[in-house]
Amino acid sequence: MVVVEYKKPKRVVGWGEYKGLRKFESIYDLPPEAVKVLFKLLSVQGDTEFASIEQHMPWLIHAPKLSDRVTISRIMVDEMRHGWQVIQILKEFGEEGKKIAEDLLSRRMGRHKLDAFNIPFNMWEDTLGFTFLIDRVGMFQLLAFEDSSFGPLSRIIPTMMMEEEFHINFGYTGIKKLVEEGKRDLAQALINKWFPRGLDMFGHSKSITIDLAYKYGIKKMRNDEMRQLYIKDIKELITPLGLELPDINRNRRVY
Repeated sequence: MVVVEYKKPKRVVGWGEYKGLRKFESIYDLPPEAVKVLFKLLSVQGDTEFASIEQHMPWLIHAPKLSDRVTISRIMVDEMRHGWQVIQILKEFGEEGKKIAEDLLSRRMGRHKLDAFNIPFNMWEDTLGFTFLIDRVGMFQLLAFEDSSFGPLSRIIPTMMMEEEFHINFGYTGIKKLVEEGKRDLAQALINKWFPRGLDMFGHSKSITIDLAYKYGIKKMRNDEMRQLYIKDIKELITPLGLELPDINRNRRVY
């Protein structure tokens, strides 16, 4: 299983064509093609951070226990801060960045780019499946951004990763508890529901955008590489619980 380590960002680019050179501290330092790639990736990243807040909102009030409500409030605060941090970087892109920032703040369920964020949490247990499986995808995306060649981005990633790990652990603990309480069928149903959405979130296996992101040192892992690591992690975590990994091609939309 992938072990997350919180590393202090380096001052030089760690991979790609600019490896060994000083990191880019402004979008004006980046090659034009890299600016477009970074803008596209941050637009999607910002959307995912804000989107889950609306999904969690009902359970801030209706979670079964006070401790659960406190946890949900913490998760929502974390996601809001992550989104705000991404927006501050997007604003460096001038009017286009400010426009997308405003759009992200006003976007509601049903309008998000990724399917996982357009699904309401109809029962409390959805928060467990979501944080265990969807937030884990978010962790891999942050891991790919870790030590990015764009300095302002690389410096916000370590804290975001640490907070994302808290969300994931909450979800996994909840799934494990369902199994221990004799609710294995419900736990399996949650895996079946959210796992395909998680796989789709990694994007297309042959993505030109991600190839360019690697070229310019913005992301260090490609989509399918992350997806395979994700599948391995989930299998290692749920198999001891007596749960099964669904067919990786079932209910998929993005390959």
